Formats: sequence, structure tokens, C-alpha cells
Amino acid sequence: MTPVTTRTVEYPADGLTMIGHLALPAGVGRRPAVLVGPEGPGLNDFQRRRADTLAELGYVALALDINGGRWFTDPEEMLARTTPLLADPDRMRGIGHAALDVLRAEPRTDPDRIAAVGYGTGGAIVLELGRDGVNLRAIGTVNATTTGRPGEASRIHCPVWAGSGRSAQSCRPRNGTRSPARCRPQASTGASRSTRGALHAFHHPPVDQTVPPGVGYHPRHAQPAWRDIVGLLSECLPVTE
Repeated sequence: MTPVTTRTVEYPADGLTMIGHLALPAGVGRRPAVLVGPEGPGLNDFQRRRADTLAELGYVALALDINGGRWFTDPEEMLARTTPLLADPDRMRGIGHAALDVLRAEPRTDPDRIAAVGYGTGGAIVLELGRDGVNLRAIGTVNATTTGRPGEASRIHCPVWAGSGRSAQSCRPRNGTRSPARCRPQASTGASRSTRGALHAFHHPPVDQTVPPGVGYHPRHAQPAWRDIVGLLSECLPVTE
């Protein structure tokens, strides 16, 4: 692990001023980069720490904002924001592209070596970047809540790891690329919705908000899911000096 430098970055998207969290690894040279998308309530310290951890591993990491600096503690308020957003792929792509532009503009970023990781709404956003044909080296999602436009999954030309509260499926690369349409489950790190299994947002520790039914932290599944995502990055986007 290496020391990291962090700073807040502001940028416009979706008619809002987004407030992202940029984490830089030690050194001065260019590094591969990872875009990190948060859940529907917004960007919080959990995803900021994810970006910091990726920077410790040698990546430039940007935890993007989706709510203009707001963190929704009321589920109804959050759904009023995210429901129409998730129904509009163009809006999601706009939010993703705005953050991607910030990440690419960072001098430490190697613009040809970028991956994306997203949770919930943030997972939907990074998948929409793939469906929009963005050149990403890998995509990892947990509980991504979208199906996308029919047929557009074929525009994703990188390995994808996708996990959910009911199951977590690992889609490993073969000959360098795979699209989600051709992926097959190879490793299960999740379980069914039961007291023994992982619920929606199983990866996220409790925070100061009302937790609706069917949502809960499950570290037994969260930790392997994170290890799988880090493994995907190390395989598809290795850090080299």
C-alpha cells in the first residue's frame, strides 16, 4: 500500500454541480484509472474510502457524484431522484461522461487505461458508459439497477463482473474481451434473499438513514465481492511502473 493524495473536484452534470472525490497514488507518473459510481442516496465516505483504497493499489480513482453533493437519508426522497434517472439512459450517460471527462483530464491518468466500478445507481451509470461504446478495460457492478436498451449490451467490449443481492456472477475475460451478452456465471459470492443470504446493498455498511425492507449489509458476501472486483482490475488493468 502506498500513500495517497485526495481532493474534492466540482464539475457540472445533469443540471447540477457535482462534487466528486479524487484519489491519487504516490508518485508522479501516469497510472491506470478507475471511475467509482455510488448508490442512489449519493456519494458518501464509504465510496470515498473505496477510491482511496484503489489509489493505495496504484490507481487514479474518482468517486463520482450523482446528486449534486446531496446524500439522501429519506428513501422516498432518494427514489424521487433516482427513479426517473434510471429510466433515462441518456441522462445516466451524461452523468457518467461528465465524471469520465474529469478523470481523463487528470494529468496522472493514463486516458487509454480506464475501468469503471459502480454500486446500485452508480452501477447502472457505468454500465451505460459501456453500452455507449466507451473504451473501458473492465466494468464491475454490484446491484446495478437497470436493464438498458435492448441490444446495446453488445457495445460493451470489455470484461464485466456483475453481482447482486440474490447472486454475484463473475464474468472473466477470454482472449482479452467479453460482453455481458456472452458472459456465464463462474463464481458465486452472493445468495438468495433470505436471512442467510445477501440482501440488496449487501456490500454497504449501515449509515444514518432509514433502511427499507430487503436492504442490509452482509459482510460475508461483501468482502468476496470486493476481492473479485479488485481481482478483475488487477487482471484487466494491471498497475505497472
